[in-house]
Amino acid sequence: QVQLVESGGGLVQPGGSLRLSCTVSGDTFSNYPMVWFRQAPGAEREFVAAISKRGDSTGYADSVKGRFTIDRDNAKNTMYLQMTSLNSEDTAVYYCATTKKTHYGLSPRDYAYWGQGTQVTVSS
Repeated sequence: QVQLVESGGGLVQPGGSLRLSCTVSGDTFSNYPMVWFRQAPGAEREFVAAISKRGDSTGYADSVKGRFTIDRDNAKNTMYLQMTSLNSEDTAVYYCATTKKTHYGLSPRDYAYWGQGTQVTVSS
């Protein structure tokens, strides 16, 4: 069973940076595409960024493009989300997720395996 654990969340001032990590266990990490979602209070869970199995392809939501960078280290079974120029609209619980499907998109319904989430709060 694939297990995902996020870390690195916290309180950061507007304009600041934060790096999230997602460590995977229970299966071969490099077999899985990985994604980040986030969910703000009262809002639906939304796609943030995705990275292919080998890390050679990435995709971002328009709201974070140019500010966030997704990366992975298959030797460490870990995915990262480097977040810069943070603002209050980035405040949310951030989740990493993955799937065994060969076809998947930007909907949370496409992903069967989730971490517990890590809170990111952007506030002065």
